[in-house]
Amino acid sequence: MADKLNAVKGMNDILPPDSARWEWLEDKVRDLMARYAYRMIRTPVVEPTQLFVRGTGQTTDIVEKEMYSFEDRLNGEQLTLRPENTPGVVRAAIEHNLTYDGGKRLYYMGPMFRHERPQRGRYRQFYQLGAEVLGHPGPEVDAELMLLAHQLFTELGLQDIRVEMNSLGVPAERQAHRAALVAYFEQHQDVLDADAKRRLHTNPLRILDTKNPAMQQMAAGAPQLLAYLGEASLKHLDTVKALLDACGVRWSINPRLVRGLDYYSHTVFEFITDQLGAQGTLCGGGRYDGLFEILGGKPTPAVGWGMGLERVLELLKEQGTATGAPAPDAYAIVPDAQALPVAMRTLQALRAAGVSVQMHAGGAEGFGSMKSQFKKADGSGAHHALVFGADELAAGEVTVKALRDGQGAQQRRPLATPQDWAATLRA
Repeated sequence: MADKLNAVKGMNDILPPDSARWEWLEDKVRDLMARYAYRMIRTPVVEPTQLFVRGTGQTTDIVEKEMYSFEDRLNGEQLTLRPENTPGVVRAAIEHNLTYDGGKRLYYMGPMFRHERPQRGRYRQFYQLGAEVLGHPGPEVDAELMLLAHQLFTELGLQDIRVEMNSLGVPAERQAHRAALVAYFEQHQDVLDADAKRRLHTNPLRILDTKNPAMQQMAAGAPQLLAYLGEASLKHLDTVKALLDACGVRWSINPRLVRGLDYYSHTVFEFITDQLGAQGTLCGGGRYDGLFEILGGKPTPAVGWGMGLERVLELLKEQGTATGAPAPDAYAIVPDAQALPVAMRTLQALRAAGVSVQMHAGGAEGFGSMKSQFKKADGSGAHHALVFGADELAAGEVTVKALRDGQGAQQRRPLATPQDWAATLRA
């Protein structure tokens, strides 16, 4: 016998009934995105490696340590499984000139890949929901994106999620802050760990986000970017605050919330929970006005966020929110093979009329007793049983028996016109 093959560590199968929770969440997302007038974009899972080197950052952990990269055996091109999707969206927008007739509101859902240690809510293949607004420079779309994420969490019934934000200003303001930051960290060389020393002159903002407890007190005393913002940047931030206030969304300023890449500007934000341990960031985003130029496009304002769907599902489970697919409307009891043609024709008509029906399937030894079929019908969670017995078929009818409300009540329905009584089966 051949050796058993298993999935790659950190890349998980999503099986029924758990897959129903994913479908439930995805349906909620699609409905909400349509109400906000965001449209789906689908980009390739594999992109040129340089897209992420330039778009995610040469000095980030993602590019340095976590990407799945390989050489195309046909032409030698360097390719990478996407670790995130914002660079791919911007690449597509440039390639297809998406913003030629004005701004675009886009969203995506799909798998991303990072080679890191698998842990709760953090896997090597993970699924990300993202929303991006391209071509609009105003603070109102920053606020709209934050309201979009907030509304999704509200409609999912999630509790105790806090909103933190900050402003990164514009490049000149960040440069002044960066110089002050480097000078400050150079005065505390004895506290810096190896990663911080490596990033001191390449990406000092990342040091502010250190997870090293021995460095956190020192990092907390570092110069804050807010002190370097000019009038226009402060006005942009104040407008975002005012719009969130007007919509009843509570927020707080976190001066340590940063992005280490130069193409970010103005608003950055995160939605955070304390119920998932170290993986508490559910959604993170910000304005990245400089990314189009870095990827070879014309200057184009842009802002967006990404959300880990595994973490959202973990939090739903943690908070006891009921999710998943509804039970079928009906379960078809089929006593023998002779009843199959009529039963299947009737079920097709019911399904075409919007009724969900699960049909009992026989095995090598037949369809089993009526008692065993009724037991399976009850276990399916169906609201009704449809009985295609010999007496019913002889009369041109099917028995509809209630399995939940009005349990045991039953009546005959005509086989010739299932579309006329289909509505009575829908739960």
